[in-house]
Amino acid sequence: MRKTKVYLVGAGPGSPGLITVRGLEILRQADVVIYDYLVGKGLLDQAKEGAELICCDRLGKKRYADGFFRDQDQISNLLIRKVKEGKKVIRLKNGDPSLFGRCAQELSALVKEKTEFEVVPGVTAASAASAFAGVPLTDRRISSSVVFVTGHEDPKKDKSLIDWGKLSSSSTIVLYMAVGNLSRIVGKLFAAGKPKDTPVVAVSCAGEINQRTVRARLGNIAEIAKKENIAAPAIFIIGPVAEWNKEFNWLKRNKRSLFTGLSRERFFTKSAYFHLPLIKLEPLEDYEEFDNHLKNIKEFDWVVFTSRYGAEYFFKRLNNLGFDTRDLSGIKIAAIGSSTKERLLDFGVRADLVPEQESSRGLFGKLREIPIKGKKIFLPRSDISDKGLGEKLRKIGAKVTASSAYRNVPAKELPDLDLNTFDEIIFTSPSTVRSFRKRYKKVAGNTRIKCIGDVTLKEAEKCRLLD
Repeated sequence: MRKTKVYLVGAGPGSPGLITVRGLEILRQADVVIYDYLVGKGLLDQAKEGAELICCDRLGKKRYADGFFRDQDQISNLLIRKVKEGKKVIRLKNGDPSLFGRCAQELSALVKEKTEFEVVPGVTAASAASAFAGVPLTDRRISSSVVFVTGHEDPKKDKSLIDWGKLSSSSTIVLYMAVGNLSRIVGKLFAAGKPKDTPVVAVSCAGEINQRTVRARLGNIAEIAKKENIAAPAIFIIGPVAEWNKEFNWLKRNKRSLFTGLSRERFFTKSAYFHLPLIKLEPLEDYEEFDNHLKNIKEFDWVVFTSRYGAEYFFKRLNNLGFDTRDLSGIKIAAIGSSTKERLLDFGVRADLVPEQESSRGLFGKLREIPIKGKKIFLPRSDISDKGLGEKLRKIGAKVTASSAYRNVPAKELPDLDLNTFDEIIFTSPSTVRSFRKRYKKVAGNTRIKCIGDVTLKEAEKCRLLD
């Protein structure tokens, strides 16, 4: 087998949206993804179908407190073995590869084996904590230097390499991996002359949906961090810049909206927008029935798409059968709304009918305005879609064939959330409501609920989320 190249890519601090564009493109092309345990699950979903995903948790039995394994050689050996097999390998490292990521050890192993590699930078946890807590790390008026310090050195070292006396003179100190040793570190900074009233901001899970931020002074940060459950991974920003958290903490100043659907993250909204898909779409195990309908697609007068995902799976299966858009010649196309209409355009199909009211009710209202009686309608949908539209169309004389194009399943490994931190929760479908109810039970008392579509609203009422 011909050896290929290994890419060491910074995945960012955890949120899938914080990887670089270059890093994401490499991830999507990789055959093997060897990733740190802190890498977000949503990012791993971007790997191509069939890619081998290997978490470093499986390569060693014990970690140090800094999250790395005792047997780093196992990771390096795996990289080399996979690339020798001719696989396209990406080593997906949390944050930035060069900062507290044992990058040098893995690169040394690759150099020794004469294996080609590239390193792709990533957003550091310090940068994420700074941005998401509203704390610029430097400022020409009060902070002209910043130092990054690990709170957990290799315990096998005979002597610490950290000179707390010199470090304490820096305007801004950023502590990594310090939760377990915070009291001891604070003591060393006191001994080096750092005042007890020095401002500190602690940020846990920076940039993620469950981020926690607290502000304190050096003299009480250990106590407050413990009280407020600041857990690893966490960043501590020490210095006068930490005072800016009061003024620049945009997460606290803005309305916070939790969006539970699958649509892309929205920007330029009036609120801070948090995207937590509560459902996942998967292919069917058996496409025999659906494919048989596609083979006879010319028998239909209309194809009605009630979601962009129905369009995606429809055309994926159509192409799989060796057909393309030419086989839809003469067939009218309806789309439930603008998102579905735009997705159809990606396949070269312009919808003939799109209702102004983007809902099943609006779609039915537009269809009943045309001579639909006696027309044959194909309705691709999910395996748990509401059957109301098809039944209504049948009542006015349409001949409806509904068929599942994909499976809608609850998302797994959903994070713990403090629901009191959200001002609004947006549900996009009945399945998002059911998934929320199963995982989080109920909505916090002061949180506003927004349901997209009447069917979603009815499900929220049924699950008693509006009580």
